[in-house]
Amino acid sequence: MMRAHNFSAGPATLPEVVLQQAAAELPEYRGTGMSLIESSHRSKAYDEVHNATIERIRRLLNIGDSHEVLLLGGGATMQFGMVPLNLLTGDSFCAFTRSGAWAEKAFEDASKVGTVTTVFDGASTNYTTLPNPYELQCDPEAVYLHLTSNETIGGLQWHDFPDTGSVPIVADMSSDIMSRPLPIDKFGIIYAGAQKNLGPAGVTVVVIRKDLLPKCNPAIPAYLSYPVHASKQSLYNTPPVFPIYLMNLVLQWVEEQGGVTAMQEASRTRSELIYSIIEQSEGFYHCPVEQASRSRMNIVFTLKNKDLEAAFVKKAAELGMVGLKGHRSVGGVRASLYNALPMAAVHDLAGFMRGFASENG
Repeated sequence: MMRAHNFSAGPATLPEVVLQQAAAELPEYRGTGMSLIESSHRSKAYDEVHNATIERIRRLLNIGDSHEVLLLGGGATMQFGMVPLNLLTGDSFCAFTRSGAWAEKAFEDASKVGTVTTVFDGASTNYTTLPNPYELQCDPEAVYLHLTSNETIGGLQWHDFPDTGSVPIVADMSSDIMSRPLPIDKFGIIYAGAQKNLGPAGVTVVVIRKDLLPKCNPAIPAYLSYPVHASKQSLYNTPPVFPIYLMNLVLQWVEEQGGVTAMQEASRTRSELIYSIIEQSEGFYHCPVEQASRSRMNIVFTLKNKDLEAAFVKKAAELGMVGLKGHRSVGGVRASLYNALPMAAVHDLAGFMRGFASENG
């Protein structure tokens, strides 16, 4: 079997070695006589996986004792509501940077819970630019500033983060976590669905500063409470065992590749190659995002007409390069270059782009 080059925005490609190990261990896990997904989440076998996963997240992102690491269900979408339900109490308010489709969804849910102010709105430029992080102003009375570190649909990414003083940053990092080192001290909460750089869909990583836990609203259902999950080490209820197991294998792979610094260098190499072809195509390909805000994870571009876009996606799929169609809300083409995407896939895409432009230019 020949594996496709998977450029999908998520669920995304996983390291082949991880899939092979999971396949080998699926029927019977390491001498237990059963699959891990049949085992109790209170068993020794799963306990080792659970704790190893959390410790790997801590090591890779250099998370100290100031923050808790939680493994939850519900995806990042649940966090859109869970964050304000916990942190927006009384007459407090939060601030938002509205940078694209995912930031807007988080904004809408937060607005249903409490008062939300906007410190940046990219609608006027059709979400093709981000603010200068060193010039962004945030009301010091805000409970938190929310940002989406990478917009998968629009192809924007924060390459540096604002200095918000005493206001903690809450960041949706679903699509670029583990792709670079992070200044953890700037963040009150980081949340990330796993299905881009961490593993399969079904588990969400939440990194929360411990001093925020006592400030969380106690009058919300238990599953939505960060303090409840923190007090139970993410075992308040049955966790998503198999996604966590696979995430642990992916994180082990990241460590073996050289950690997040190596992931960062690889993402730069991948993205610079594709962006260089776009820029050198003399208008055949066009990326609408301003250069300073362009994502290294999700490269969006259009061709000189829509008929060519359809032909591009179709021909690429015939050659084993799948998932290149742009999001249905914006169209065009999107190449997602997550950690586990082999460099050979990027070189194949680059060669295809050059050839397609030459044949149709």
